[in-house]
Amino acid sequence: MSLERKDEHDHGAWLAEKDLSLIEKSYLTMLIWLDRRLRLVDYLELLEDMYYKINLQMPKSHTEQYNLDNKFWYWYPLYALGSFSLLAYIVAALSGALLGFYYSPSTAGETPVAYQTIESIMADLNFGFMLRSIHRWAAQVMVAAVFLHMLRVYFTGAYKEPREVNWLLGVVLLALTVLFGYTGYLLPWNQLAFWAGQIGVEMAISVPIVGEWAANLLFGGLSLGQPTLQRMYILHVFVLPFVVTALIALHIGIVWMQGIAEPH
Repeated sequence: MSLERKDEHDHGAWLAEKDLSLIEKSYLTMLIWLDRRLRLVDYLELLEDMYYKINLQMPKSHTEQYNLDNKFWYWYPLYALGSFSLLAYIVAALSGALLGFYYSPSTAGETPVAYQTIESIMADLNFGFMLRSIHRWAAQVMVAAVFLHMLRVYFTGAYKEPREVNWLLGVVLLALTVLFGYTGYLLPWNQLAFWAGQIGVEMAISVPIVGEWAANLLFGGLSLGQPTLQRMYILHVFVLPFVVTALIALHIGIVWMQGIAEPH
């Protein structure tokens, strides 16, 4: 028997009294369900309390210093831009997962199987053309949004103390976003993909000392073939999504703790 006092608060009645939208009610219902089992709110409050006790040197923001309404900075979408990157990433991930049911990473045959599956998705699958277009456009929007987000951070001085670590994390995420786009660009295995792959091999070989080793590791050899497509597929589907998702969660977690920086 638990020695903890049972929470007798009637959450259902409390929710019924509130004038909430369907989304707000669903969110609170899910949070209450999880909190009763995992005590999420207690642990989050504990982490927040520990953070502020440890980071006593955190400087006040301009809005805190001059007692302004800091909600302005949180909800001004053209200022932050990071939310656009996250939204594009979510759309690309969901549409990419659906495309994965129909794509086959194989170069076999006179017309590569990979290219045939892309053609089949575009021509034969219901809403396939729309699904692939959403995936492609979401990926391109993500690259543009991440780049603009980095420019915003640089020109507003948001990379300065105490946000240097998150700035470096953003640089890594920008590089991984470009790698995400490159590996996805090669998957259709058409002429554009082939020559883009050839450029990648030549760039890898041009690196002093470790060039050939890097080309063999990334492209499966010094000429393109099945090992190249296999590596690009594994990177695009099984490696980058987990690494990028973990780094985005860490990036957002640091933003949550430090707050969105204002112009310096």
